[in-house]
Order: sequence, then C-alpha cells, then structure tokens
Amino acid sequence: MKELLEKLTQAYSPSGSERSIREIIKAELANYETKTDALGNLIVEKKGNGKKIMFSAHMDEIGIMVTHIDKEGFLRFDFIGGVGAYNLPGERVRFANGTLGVISVEKLDKIGDLKRESLYIDIGAESREEAEKLVKVGDSAAFISPFIDLGNRVVSKAMDNRSACTVLVQLMKELPETDNHIVAVFSVQEEVGLRGATTAAFSVAPDYGMAIDVTATGDTPKGLTMEVGLGKGAAIKVKDRSIMVHPYVKEKLIELAEKNNIPYQMEVLEFGGTDAGAIHLSRSGVPSGVLSIPCRYVHSRSEMIDYRDLEAVLKLAKAFAGADLQ
Repeated sequence: MKELLEKLTQAYSPSGSERSIREIIKAELANYETKTDALGNLIVEKKGNGKKIMFSAHMDEIGIMVTHIDKEGFLRFDFIGGVGAYNLPGERVRFANGTLGVISVEKLDKIGDLKRESLYIDIGAESREEAEKLVKVGDSAAFISPFIDLGNRVVSKAMDNRSACTVLVQLMKELPETDNHIVAVFSVQEEVGLRGATTAAFSVAPDYGMAIDVTATGDTPKGLTMEVGLGKGAAIKVKDRSIMVHPYVKEKLIELAEKNNIPYQMEVLEFGGTDAGAIHLSRSGVPSGVLSIPCRYVHSRSEMIDYRDLEAVLKLAKAFAGADLQ
C-alpha cells in the first residue's frame, strides 16, 4: 500500500476542491461502478443482502484560500480547516493551476504576536497585476511536503486523511464476498464541518457507520496525555467531540480484533471529530464507530504514521465488513 499512500498524500485537494483526489481514487477502483453525488462525495458499493455498512474516509486536506492581493503582489489568506499559524513561516504552497508560493511573516516585535493576519504568500510577482495573472481571490492552495519513507514509519502532508483513503481503497480491492452490503464513501469537506458525510449518510441510509480517520498520539516528549501511540495497532475510538461511539459497535470491534489477533488500542480523544459524528446522527440514528490510524503531528506538513498500524486498521475493517451483525 505504500505506493498508493504516496500517490494519495501527494495529490492536491483542499476542502472544497477535491476533484483531483477523487479522480485518482476513482481510477484505483475502476473495476467498480462508482458515482459522485451532488456535493462531490465518491460512493462505491459492493452489494449484499445483509446489513448495509457505510465506511467513510474523507478525501479533503487542510489548506489556505486567498482573500486579498496587495499592490506589490503579495497574497493574504484565510485558513481552510484547522491550520496553525505558528509553524507556517517558510512553508510552501501549491495552487490548483500549479502556481507555487512561499509563506512568510511581517516583522514582529515578539513571536507571540504571530497570527494569521501577520502572514502572507509570496509567489514571486512584482505587482498586483502580475499576481492576478496567476492567482485570483478565492483560489485555494495546499501545502507542499514530500513523502518520506522511514521504514515502519512514513511522513507526509495529508496523512489526514489520505492514509484512511488508502485503507478504504484497499478494503474494496481485497474484500471477499460478504453477506453484508458495503458502501465506501470518500467524503468531501470533513475538515470544515463533516459536510460530505452528512449528506452521504442521509442518501446511503446505512444500518451501521464506520469512519476511518487519523487520531492524535500521546507518545512524544511532553505530548498529549493519552494512551494512543505509533506501532501499537488500530485505535478503536470510544469518544471525541463529535461522537460517543455506540457500545455495540465498540465491543464488536474489540471482539473481532481479539478473535483475529489484530493489535489494537483504545482511543479517547479530548478534541476533534470524524465523519462518524455526522453519520450517527443521520435520519433516525445510525450505530457508528471509528477505526483510527495513530498520527503524530496532525495538521502539520509532516504527519507521521506507522505502516503497521495502517495494516492493522485494514485487517479490522475487513473483519467488521464481514461480521455477523445484530
């Protein structure tokens, strides 16, 4: 899966501009009949007569959007999703048309004054007129970061959530015949409010929902106080800000992990949310859970995951897809 993971993480697709990544995933699943709904979600089905299970992995990534171009050709911008200002100076961005730029910061009296309004993008233009030939107000850009293979661990931008998209593509490719009706949703605009999953869950009307996403870790120096760490297996979510995981789904995942000797860990996240937050509130309610891929440095340009955790999440997703559910 590493080759696919690299291809997906390096693709350009900030929230609201998911066409590029959608086309790549669609090509990977060319043997399936796919459809794209009105909001841009890519939906792939493997029909069966059993329970309808909706697996969801969001395609979008964090980024920036141009809000103003000054007379010297420098760009001001807003954040798309949860971007932190403090680690942006010196970062590079790419626009959909291939235009490149570097983020810098105005002269500050102290680093504590750093905020979004202090930042600007330099695309090498010498005037507003020159800049407007390349970039318009309202254009989105994604961050640039190479894929680095460290052996068991890999680093790139957009591991959130292309690592989960990799799992879901592989799940559909490898899944044997099951009685259950499997619907894979590659959703849009998760980073700006779980929007794609909201509409997709309503139209799919699943019996069960399962988001696949990354989660933070507590295994770095003076990091978060939480149990999740790289290399310890698939993280089975208990709660985050968007969902209290359905008890039956949580216990079923634990049962399947233990039965199939799949390494796992329990995840209690004190912030954030996933597509499951939207799925479980759809229509009259959908019992839902989350399979999480532990990820260091979430929402940075150097998100790190452990490839063994990725494999464990895939194995557990397969087990749930084929499970006899009540």
